[in-house]
This record gives sequence, C-alpha cells and structure tokens, in this order.
Amino acid sequence: MPNLNVNKAAFVKSAASHTQFIRSELPSIVFAGKSNVGKSSVINRLLNRKNFARVGASPGKTSHVNYFLIDEKLYFVDLPGYGYAKVSQSERERWAKLMEAFFSEAGNIDLGVMIVDARHKPTADDVTMAEWFKSSGRPYVVVANKLDKLKKSEVDANLSLIRQTLTLPEELLLIPFSAEKGMGRDMLLTEIMKML
Repeated sequence: MPNLNVNKAAFVKSAASHTQFIRSELPSIVFAGKSNVGKSSVINRLLNRKNFARVGASPGKTSHVNYFLIDEKLYFVDLPGYGYAKVSQSERERWAKLMEAFFSEAGNIDLGVMIVDARHKPTADDVTMAEWFKSSGRPYVVVANKLDKLKKSEVDANLSLIRQTLTLPEELLLIPFSAEKGMGRDMLLTEIMKML
C-alpha cells in the first residue's frame, strides 16, 4: 500500500465560491458533517495534530471550503458545517449554493467522509448530506464520531439506527470513531490510502 506521511500537511486555501475550488489531478478526500459533530477534531486526529483544522469555539464558523494538502499526494477538503441553528437565512442559502456547486461539479470528490454523531439519530440535514454523497456516484464512508461518549451496550443499537436513518447500503463502511481517543483512525486512514 502506498505510504502517506500525514505529518506533512499544509493549509492551501479557503474557497468562498465555486470559482475558487481547487481542480487538481490529486485525489480529494471530502469531509462533511454538522457544525458541532467534531469534523475538525476528526481531521486533526488523522493528522496527529492538536489544532491543525481549526476547532471552532462556536459551531458554524467554517463557512468556506477549506483545502489541506497532505504529503503533496492528496487533498483533505473540509466542507462548511451545516445545521447550526443560529446561522442567518442568507448564510444558509449561501451555504446551500456553495454545496450544490461543489457536488454538481465532476471531479471534486474521490472519497467522501461523512461524519455523524454516534450518540444521536442523524438529523434531516444529515440525511440530505448522505443523499448528496450517494448522488455524486463517488465512494464514501460514514464516520460515527464521539463513540467514547457511549456506553458499550449502546454502540450496536446506535450504529444500526445511523445505518437505517441514512439508508446506507449494507456494504457501505460505517466506522465507529473517537477523535478524542483515536479509535477508528487506522480504519479511516486505510480507506483514504486506497485513493492513492
């Protein structure tokens, strides 16, 4: 399997509109999730960094598409978080336009990483995002973050509920993950390396 030096990571740019998207031959690993799901923490855990992808004090701060170049071999693309109640209607519409532009353009996604909260049933916004990944026709995985906050006895039922709510096909990988503890990191990195 190709090697990826995750310690060699650089922030490249923030795209506020589709004209600023990076169009490259390198694979793009696209991360999406609700504002408070710990998306930045998942990226930071993958890269073994404390606060490489900014962990916002208040959710909904990432309103741009952020690009990180990893080992000059692939991009981590951090999509703006969604579903944050305090965001204005105009901001929501701007977000929706940006996402529609991103998902409708071929070549933006090589692997989707959709992050949900392992503790809760996915929201309507999560279901919409899963549909967007499905309709892209690209491979994607679902990461159930914050697993460390669940009792062992709750894990299986919660994972089943996530699979059912997002209507995930049986073969689709649902990765139990804890950004806090590092659980699931190797499994997710293995999927990412397949894109090299």
